Amino acid sequence: MASSPPYPPHPGHPRWWQRRAVRYGAPVALLALSGLVILALVREQTGTDGFLVGIGLAVLPVPLLVAAFRWLDRVEPGPWRNLLFAFAWGACAAALIAIVANSFATRWIATATADPTNADTLGATVIAPVVEESAKAAAVLLVFLFRRRDFTGLVDGVVIAGVTATGFAFTENILYLGNAFGTDQLTGDRGIASVTAATFFVRIVMSPFAHPLFTVLTGMGFGVSACCADRRRVPRVLLPLCGLLLAMSMHAVWNGSSALGQYGFFAVYAAFMVPAFGLLTWLAVWTRQRELRTVREELPAYAVAGWLTPAEPFVLGSLRARGIAREYARHHCGRAAARAVAEYEACATSLALLRHRGRGGQAGPDFVVREAELLRELWVRRHIARPALQHAAGRVWPEYEYGRAPVPRPVPWAPPPLPPYAVRNPYLT
Repeated sequence: MASSPPYPPHPGHPRWWQRRAVRYGAPVALLALSGLVILALVREQTGTDGFLVGIGLAVLPVPLLVAAFRWLDRVEPGPWRNLLFAFAWGACAAALIAIVANSFATRWIATATADPTNADTLGATVIAPVVEESAKAAAVLLVFLFRRRDFTGLVDGVVIAGVTATGFAFTENILYLGNAFGTDQLTGDRGIASVTAATFFVRIVMSPFAHPLFTVLTGMGFGVSACCADRRRVPRVLLPLCGLLLAMSMHAVWNGSSALGQYGFFAVYAAFMVPAFGLLTWLAVWTRQRELRTVREELPAYAVAGWLTPAEPFVLGSLRARGIAREYARHHCGRAAARAVAEYEACATSLALLRHRGRGGQAGPDFVVREAELLRELWVRRHIARPALQHAAGRVWPEYEYGRAPVPRPVPWAPPPLPPYAVRNPYLT
């Protein structure tokens, strides 16, 4: 008698690869393993003393770069777990892929051509840009695919790509600075004339933004792709590829500057890197200001429907007013209230950008469900957020009608139930 086929899993019990422990545990284990391997490889090449000196010097620009990208993301801040994943991928997985692939490719070219000098030059200008930018782009792709709700526009692509490249540059700087320190130990050089000082000046002082600048081009490609409608499949695929190719090209030009003579590095730095950095920085800041303008234009519709007060679209469209609201909540009700106000501001921003994409035909099939989720998140935080936002309106715009009335003190926040009419609201059906 043939055995009956196994019963399908109960819909309430996810399969093993869908479980939370697997979805989070597998990437953490993979990144931890790659981190241990890359640290062992770097320590083997630099020695223990060089490894420790490299870590101490390479970590200096990391807080500044992460803070700069987090500042760009203030309008609609993404979750910290995405940034931690991006940094860990760049520092561990991408660095491991790059060091193994670059070493293998350079040795193969040297063996095939019997010319180690040209092999090193070709590896730095052709192989390294392709391998490194592809390895870093993998982190942006993973966030784009598996954290799609957190990846909605150009700024998100810039931030994820920039933090990934910051992690990659951190590990690479450990290797370069550690090797430079080992060279100084052998030659006895000390002070500002040492190889360590020269490497620190070039990589940490002059060009800490080099790797983030390259990979940001890839992130911008993914960011623009995220703004495209689902039916436009060709642009959604080609835009990230174009960004990746631009990142590889800029990386190749940067690495090839050493072959342009004694002052080739400074010529490329002044004529190419600095203008590109300024242009991309301006574009990122302009995009952030456009998001604030979108908030002011889209949220009044929800104020008319009764979900927001009339002042909130203007307050939520101003970073200064948003900061005043969080500080007011923190002063009167503590840090938990300030976090609730920050979450209210983030949800309202996501709601405005979602509506903007929906009006442009770029929203996905889950538009109504996502809108309902965001409206509920706003509603359960309204008791603590509204007095704080009302206070901010009076502070920023004294002539506004809310500034002429006494501002009530906020009460300790607790999630209240939805109003009776919410059941009849089409957004929640």
